[in-house]
Formats: sequence, structure tokens, C-alpha cells
Amino acid sequence: MKVVSLKTGEKLPAVGLGTWAMGERSAATNDEIKALQLGLDLGMTVIDTAEMYGDGGAERVIGKAIAGRRDGVYLVSKVYPHNASRDGVVAACERSLRRLATDRLDLYLLHWPGSEPLSETVAGFEQLKKTGKIRAWGVSNFDVGDMARLARVPDGDQCVANQVLYHLGERGIEWQLVADNQKADVLTMAYSPLGQASILDHSILAAIGRKHAVSAAAIALAFVLRNGAMAIPKAASLDHVRANAKASVIVLDEQDLAEMNKVYPPPTRAAPLAML
Repeated sequence: MKVVSLKTGEKLPAVGLGTWAMGERSAATNDEIKALQLGLDLGMTVIDTAEMYGDGGAERVIGKAIAGRRDGVYLVSKVYPHNASRDGVVAACERSLRRLATDRLDLYLLHWPGSEPLSETVAGFEQLKKTGKIRAWGVSNFDVGDMARLARVPDGDQCVANQVLYHLGERGIEWQLVADNQKADVLTMAYSPLGQASILDHSILAAIGRKHAVSAAAIALAFVLRNGAMAIPKAASLDHVRANAKASVIVLDEQDLAEMNKVYPPPTRAAPLAML
């Protein structure tokens, strides 16, 4: 599987497992656990979640899915901005760890910019690193200006990732943010890389998928991966997980990209960061 690199030197699979909307219905728990475990078996060993997802329910599902195989998982969670004071981020992390039934997170993200001073949030993250509760930290939904503010904070250069909305139909980050992240050695993580399925019905993706003998979803993911980003699609069905795993080995050629650019053109100016 294609890999991406963190500034820590770690290499991770370019396609991970998202868990947004998991843990909200007890009737779906077994299927969600099976989907996550299949993804791990197929080499998608990054699992992304947040205390917000299912009000902690997604973290509980993950805890069950990774029981007995924690060391083979790169585990990512996010803290609410209103919990991101120096002490609040520590307390929130402890709650996430209990729900996940683990003693550490591999990556902990600030879910979006909030009112707490970034210096306090970063100090909390660094404290969690020192105590071994997290191995690295990053941010989510940070635009160009937000990343510039973070860079001016003590230890702000320790940020390893920025998770943002990015898919073929939402390419605003290509104007500047992707390049800025690369310059700072910050991994761009794409959430909702399938556009919540809104782009998958377009005939262009189906046609390119037939050319490569994969699904439209795999083509959409391959597009996101082409510039060194990581994609973390949510997949609650086994078939979707298998289809997503194939994206990592697809190489889109110039004709593929030209056809996609005609339908979903790249940005021509700066715009506010899109969020879900």
C-alpha cells in the first residue's frame, strides 16, 4: 500500500479508516466493528475518530474493534475546541483513552480553531506527550492564517498533521494550504474524501474507474492521494472497505486528471476553508 511520511519519521498507509457517524446506533455496532477489522486486515491501519463522533460512541466501537491488536493500529482522535485549554485537553484525552480502552493515542488533533489560546492548547498537547498519553499532535480545519498563527506559538512547530475537508469536488486547499503544509512538513489529512458520496455518481469517475478496473470511489480517493495527502474515508460496509483499499495502488495518468479537471476545475483564487 502507498505510504505517507510524518515529520517524526513514521510511515503510514495513505488510506486510513474514518469513523464519522459510527457509534450512533447500537444495532450497527457489530457491522462497524467488522468493517474496521477488515480495513486493518487490508493494511489500512490508521483509524481516525473524535470525542464528538457519536458523543464518544465511535471511540467505544473502535475500542472493541482493536482489542488484542492495539499495537498494529495508528490511532487518531480529536478534542473539542471548548475542551482545549491546557488542563481541559489533558482531561479530554483521558476520557477518550478510557472509551478507546487504550493507554495512548498516536495522534491527537484540535478539531477546529476555537476561543482557547493556541498557546494553552499546545502546552496541553506537549504535556500529554511528556507523560506518554499521546505520541504526536496536530490540528484539524486550520486554514492558511490559522497555520500561520500556530507557527508563532511556542512548540507550534511540533504540529505533524492538519486534517481538512478535501475531495475532487472541494479543491480549495490546493490554492495555498497544501503547499504551506508541505513546506512545514505537516501532513495533509483529507476527511470526507468521497464528498459524502456526492461526487461518485458523476459519469467521469465511472469511466475512469472502468479504465482502471476499480470503483468510482477508488478513483476519487486516488485523486486525493496524488499530491501526498492521506485520505480517511468512512466505510461501514465490507464492500466499501475493500473498494477503498484499492485506491492506494492506482496511478492516475495525465488524461485522467485532465478529464477530472474539466468537470471539477482547480481553484483560481483563495477562498474560505470549507468545513463539514
